[in-house]
Amino acid sequence: MTRIIRPTVDALADALAEATEAAAADAITARGVFTVALTGGSAAKALYPRLSRAHVDWTKAHVYFGDERCVPPDDAESNFRLAHDVFLAPAGIPEANVHRVRGEAPPSEAAAEYARALPVLDVVHLGLGPDGHVCSLFPGHALLAESTARVASLTDSPKPPPARVTLTRVALREARALWFLVTGEAKRDVVHAVLTDAASTLPSALAMREAQSCTWFLDTAAAARLVR
Repeated sequence: MTRIIRPTVDALADALAEATEAAAADAITARGVFTVALTGGSAAKALYPRLSRAHVDWTKAHVYFGDERCVPPDDAESNFRLAHDVFLAPAGIPEANVHRVRGEAPPSEAAAEYARALPVLDVVHLGLGPDGHVCSLFPGHALLAESTARVASLTDSPKPPPARVTLTRVALREARALWFLVTGEAKRDVVHAVLTDAASTLPSALAMREAQSCTWFLDTAAAARLVR
């Protein structure tokens, strides 16, 4: 497990862009394609505008999503819409290379469709909820016990909207690397809890311990309780 800590959000965004350039180059050299799953929320808003200017051959990259709210793609709640506006469109990523969850479809149908299209991912971006959730895997939720399906739907999310499609722990374990993208003082306590409690059952802690490779991208505000 690696920690990359930078003093500001802008500096952290630079570090993410540099790491993406290296990971993409390695994947394209090895397999001819770079596959990455995006996150939503505050991490995407803060870091993805800079990522759109990374020196990556986006024609050889395919973009997926760690989770999606079951809303149309133009809805303000859509992770796809946020990513499109701040990253995908500015970067000029070909539309054919962007694989969104059909949030407008019935949740179970959208999940089954996405599972069929999902490859083993090179990198999965994970935000970190204040409750320790990642993707739409929430503390104490039954989906944490899913052991077969790589993608699942839920209609009882404790955070609105209730209907969502998410990667499961199965897909996160398969991924070649998990990258946690966390900024802001509001996340310092949960960052500390996940990274210092070896027995934590928070979804983020489980994902971290099960990962093939794990990197934390933190600004100093989020890392405040780790840095002395």
